[in-house]
Amino acid sequence: MASSSGNDDDLTIPRAAINKMIKETLPNVRVANDARELVVNCCTEFIHLISSEANEICNKSEKKTISPEHVIQALESLGFGSYISEVKEVLQECKTVALKRRKASSRLENLGIPEEELLRQQQELFAKDQFDSLDKHTQWGIDFLERYAKFVKERIEIEQNYAKQLRNLVKKYCPKRSSKDEEPRFTSCIAFFNILNELNDYAGQREVVAEEMAHRVYGELMRYAHDLKSERKMHLQEGRKAQQYLDMCWKQMDNSKKKFERECREAEKAQQCYERLDNDANATKADVEKAKQQLNLRTHMADENKNEYAAQLQNFNGEQHKHFYIVIPQIYKQLQEMDERRTIKLSECYRGFADSERKVIPIISKCLEGMILAAKSVDERRDSQMVVDSFKSGFEPPGDFPFEDYSQHIYRTISDGTISTSKQESGKMDAKTTVGKAKGKLWLFGKKPKPQSPPLTPTSLFTSSTPNGSQFLTFSIEPVHYCMNEIKTGKPRIPSFRSLKRGWSVKMGPALEDFSHLPPEQRRKKLQQRIDELNRELQKESDQKEALNKMKDVYEKNPQMGDPGSLQPKLAETMNNIDRLRMEIHKNEAWLSEVEGKTGVRGDRRHSSDINHLVTQGRESPEGSYTDDANQEVRGPPQQHGHHNEFDDEFEDDDPLPAIGHCKAIYPFDGHNEGTLAMKEGEVLYIIEEDKGDGWTRARRQNGEEGYVPTSYIDVTLEKNSKGAVTYI
Repeated sequence: MASSSGNDDDLTIPRAAINKMIKETLPNVRVANDARELVVNCCTEFIHLISSEANEICNKSEKKTISPEHVIQALESLGFGSYISEVKEVLQECKTVALKRRKASSRLENLGIPEEELLRQQQELFAKDQFDSLDKHTQWGIDFLERYAKFVKERIEIEQNYAKQLRNLVKKYCPKRSSKDEEPRFTSCIAFFNILNELNDYAGQREVVAEEMAHRVYGELMRYAHDLKSERKMHLQEGRKAQQYLDMCWKQMDNSKKKFERECREAEKAQQCYERLDNDANATKADVEKAKQQLNLRTHMADENKNEYAAQLQNFNGEQHKHFYIVIPQIYKQLQEMDERRTIKLSECYRGFADSERKVIPIISKCLEGMILAAKSVDERRDSQMVVDSFKSGFEPPGDFPFEDYSQHIYRTISDGTISTSKQESGKMDAKTTVGKAKGKLWLFGKKPKPQSPPLTPTSLFTSSTPNGSQFLTFSIEPVHYCMNEIKTGKPRIPSFRSLKRGWSVKMGPALEDFSHLPPEQRRKKLQQRIDELNRELQKESDQKEALNKMKDVYEKNPQMGDPGSLQPKLAETMNNIDRLRMEIHKNEAWLSEVEGKTGVRGDRRHSSDINHLVTQGRESPEGSYTDDANQEVRGPPQQHGHHNEFDDEFEDDDPLPAIGHCKAIYPFDGHNEGTLAMKEGEVLYIIEEDKGDGWTRARRQNGEEGYVPTSYIDVTLEKNSKGAVTYI
């Protein structure tokens, strides 16, 4: 309660001043204490009203100090315009008194420092508090931290975009393999795909760098910047509060000082009044006594205000010392530590930024080493060998063209004995040696065309020896016979049924199941590859069968674990798969042995032809044809019984194929293409070769005519005990 009453006294007009005003205005009227208190309260309320209005006017004009002009405007706005003239007069008087008082102030004169200098020193003291400068510096530090965080964020976006572009590049150039046949085989292709894989791993490392920067650098910077702003705001608020408290102490001290000064002036007036009445002879004793009491009262009040001013001054000095030597240094130290921590955090982020790159350097180095190893793995010889193996057909190269000496017919000599001798010698020669063996040769990209027939000459002749050892030219045949022979041998050959079948299969559709459309060597590789795959599948099915049997045994021994009968469908399916795979393997192995057997047969035929000296360098093609060396060719006389069937040239070395069954035509077939056999509906034919999966069956009529017919057009019946059936692909 004491403190509250003291505060109320501070907010009211001093009673001594009110009493003086009442006494000066109504010297002969006695005023009760309650009335005096009421007058004091009214004056205080009036002053509060004027002060509040003046404060609002000051704020509207964006001023920090209430000036006399603001008070005058407040009086006018509150309806007290009649007091304005008197207020201005009092204001002018106050200014004059204040000016005189400054000049007559003994305290300022004793200090020897003018008041302006004291104000300047006070401003310099407060200027030492570089609070605003520190505020700007700490704000700059936070702005720099956020700027670096923005830099890291943009770097993260660059790394992410770079990694994304690398992955898209790898995806663009990586092959989309749908089967094993499309897998890269060449070392250069494999090396390129390995480089793409390493580049994909490299892109992953760039993503790791971006993630590390985002987590360790950018995220940490953003969290620290938020904490730094909160801490800075707290320290600045503490500094402002300390400054506001010091200003409040200054105002209290200044108010007590002004109050003490005012009471001192009143005490001086009371002393002058007392001295004047005491020296005045006309003054009554009561007046002198009253003046003396008034002097004592004023002196007492001045002493009280003096003590209050001293206490406020001591308090302010203590608070000011505490402010400048304890509170503010502590706040500055906290701001300094905050700024140092900010600098340390930046240093750690710089290091983390570099460590994010350094951590992935070993893995990136491995990626680059993998690229170098991929480059070193390129083997040009291996790639070339792969090309050779891929396109190696297994066909033998063609032999030399024979030399046919047509000049022998020019030097013919007439000699009956020679003619008879030559006929006897030519009778011993087989006419098929020069005509029947002249089969077409199969080249790498098709059959080589036969050379053009030479111009017809009337006769052909050969050399013969006389009993005495001399040689002479003899006619071997009549001109008409020679011309017929040349016409026959000069006709183009019809390709064999095997070539027809192979060519027809290629035209009819995609690759055959037995790869008969491929050259022998490539066919052998494909068949071997398929056999290996089927063996692997067979092994898997066998393992599955064994596992199911074991599970079935467990279920039979422990019925609570499961029903053995539930595994029977799976076992049956597995057994069917095993049987099917075994049949496929057996079929492919038969085709493989057929390919390997044909190669051996061709070698045997070449060997027998060399032994019989029919040709010196005869080479049999995959279709059974051969070439002759003209330098050592021995041509026999043409047979006069003449015209060979064109198919005899193809099959004269082979025995007729035995029939393995018969068939009945369900639909008619025209057979316009070469190698096919026309048939009518209901016609019965002999089967000499089964369908091997290409949709064609080889058949023969009773007159010996052979050819291929569509399997879907006939009803086939095979003989169980047929032997000697041969299949050609």
